[in-house]
Amino acid sequence: MTRLRLAAAVLNQTPLDWNGNKQNILAAIRAARHAEAPLLCLPELCITGYGCEDAFHGPGLQATALDVLLEILPATEGMIVCLGLPVLHRHALFNCACLAVDGRIAGFVPKRFLCGDGLHYEPRWFKPWPQGVSDVLRLRGSEYRIGDLTFDCGGIKIGFEICEDAWVASRPGGALSAQAVDVILNPSASHFAFGKQEIRRRLVLEGSRVFHVSYVYANLLGNEAGRVIYDGGAMIAAGGKMLAQGPRLSFRPWVLTTAVVDAAATRLSAARMLSYQPDLQGVNPNEVVCPFSWLAVEPEVPAPQPAAWETGPYVKEEEFTRALGLGLFDYLRKSRSRGFVVSLSGGVDSSAVACLVAMMIELAADELGPEDFNAALRHIPQIAEAETHPDRVHRLLHCMYQASKNSSPKTRESARAVAEALGAEFTTLTIDDLVSAYVGNIEAVLGRKLTWETDDLALQNIQARVRGPSVWLLANVLGALLLATSNRSEAAVGYATMDGDTCGGLSPIAGIDKAYLLTWLRWLQSVGPVGLQPIPALEAVIKLPPTAELRPPESYQTDEDDLMPYVVLDAIERSAIRDRLPPMEVYRLMRVQFPQYASAQLHLWVERFFRLWCRNQWKRERYAPSFHLDDENLDPKTWCRFPILCGGFERELAELRKFAGGSG
Repeated sequence: MTRLRLAAAVLNQTPLDWNGNKQNILAAIRAARHAEAPLLCLPELCITGYGCEDAFHGPGLQATALDVLLEILPATEGMIVCLGLPVLHRHALFNCACLAVDGRIAGFVPKRFLCGDGLHYEPRWFKPWPQGVSDVLRLRGSEYRIGDLTFDCGGIKIGFEICEDAWVASRPGGALSAQAVDVILNPSASHFAFGKQEIRRRLVLEGSRVFHVSYVYANLLGNEAGRVIYDGGAMIAAGGKMLAQGPRLSFRPWVLTTAVVDAAATRLSAARMLSYQPDLQGVNPNEVVCPFSWLAVEPEVPAPQPAAWETGPYVKEEEFTRALGLGLFDYLRKSRSRGFVVSLSGGVDSSAVACLVAMMIELAADELGPEDFNAALRHIPQIAEAETHPDRVHRLLHCMYQASKNSSPKTRESARAVAEALGAEFTTLTIDDLVSAYVGNIEAVLGRKLTWETDDLALQNIQARVRGPSVWLLANVLGALLLATSNRSEAAVGYATMDGDTCGGLSPIAGIDKAYLLTWLRWLQSVGPVGLQPIPALEAVIKLPPTAELRPPESYQTDEDDLMPYVVLDAIERSAIRDRLPPMEVYRLMRVQFPQYASAQLHLWVERFFRLWCRNQWKRERYAPSFHLDDENLDPKTWCRFPILCGGFERELAELRKFAGGSG
């Protein structure tokens, strides 16, 4: 029998949540058994969770992971299941896939290529396993094979590429193909990033075609450990054809995807290829033979179609909405917070955050249904009383507008309109008395009046900081999570008041630039996600020029007057930080990209950016955790490290001034 039903399950795991992780694994195994799919691939490190960080080095973690593996084994009777966990061997820790066959451990395959770039730090905890090497592992009085293994299970040969293994030039699949493997399993923990799914899809398709195999890919799902979002998206391909694709960015704890493959067809594909050359060196010492009886299955029509939102004209907007929604939903339930509080200013950033919370609630409730939605948030007493989407938003989202004498009626009304359109609870406070009290106290200390002419920045900052305690108090009383609203453009130049508008336990849009947020809000106002309604009330927000409203109204303060046009700021940031170009090269590039501006003006903006960037690293170090959404994140804890104290590019900027002075 060469026709097989294979399965991949994506799991929403949590680091060190032993019982929760085990429940998801067992549920996926039961679902695969019910679907008559005896071979199941589960994600990388699914027993422990991928994001355990330095806890991986704790002997208690390693022992408990093994305990949980042994507790799961009986559920794999009559099946073949891939389970991920760390394994200590010869004083080194390895990121392993354990293949359980018919209730027993068949062997452990360690990851060969560790991911150590971007937000991944696997070499900090794990060692890479060398190609072609196997050994004997002793655990709890038993001996098992560990190493670069393949498995012959009832005549079907199985091999592994573990996540990063498939992303390198010399991926293990080539050697597995030469060893006549029929199925490659890829347990992964591949984080979400805009456009990344297409790369994964090509890796799976090309792997199945070039290696003449059936390829099973299983990814993690959800906001696992706080910052990183995994989009799931299981895939099963054979011979270069996609047979099944699971949904991405699902709110469910696990999702199973199955497909029927034919090992005879992929074997024949290899036989027909002139370039294919099997390994003929005799018996493979790294092959483990496991008796296994496969179920007879009938052929089926493949159904590889992705969701409607993935094929429309607004894929990035949809991905942003659904990835942030999933991140917020998981953060809410895993932190056991009782809702969200947003300091709603009537501007782009806070309005975007409030909209993301409201859409998260609607997307999750629509997919899960009221019963499962309430069960996921069972720690929130009032959620069970909500029967409609507006009810749920009203119970989970509280927006507060804190006005000063510098606030305009337009921002107050735009904030109110957005909150009402979303169904959020909305309150207004006035902060002038608090500001006056602080200013009066310091005037008494200094023995002089504070004025806008001499104390501009301090008078701006105190207004932003005074707003912090009240909104924190509200969040604490409600048991809710306060969301900060700063974006990446502000983080790059420190255009934010620490302990003011950066207040919050989570900063969901800190990885997104201001220009894209405006684009996204325009889409949300007029189009909206598939299955949801647009939000026309955003029109007033979009029309307002971005402003902190911290100076007196007669100063006509705007963000872009204080800084530069956001589209220019974002272009400079990408060139200087993402691409690591020096000031001179950034300036030259900006002259090409923005010919509408005078050279002297571009020189001023480039120099301003570099000075503000260097001056404000300490702020980026203090930002609340943010979600990783692309490869341009500024989070120093996961992506973009920079010294807090530095020379400030003085030599480079002097060179730029000399050049710009002669060419401007």
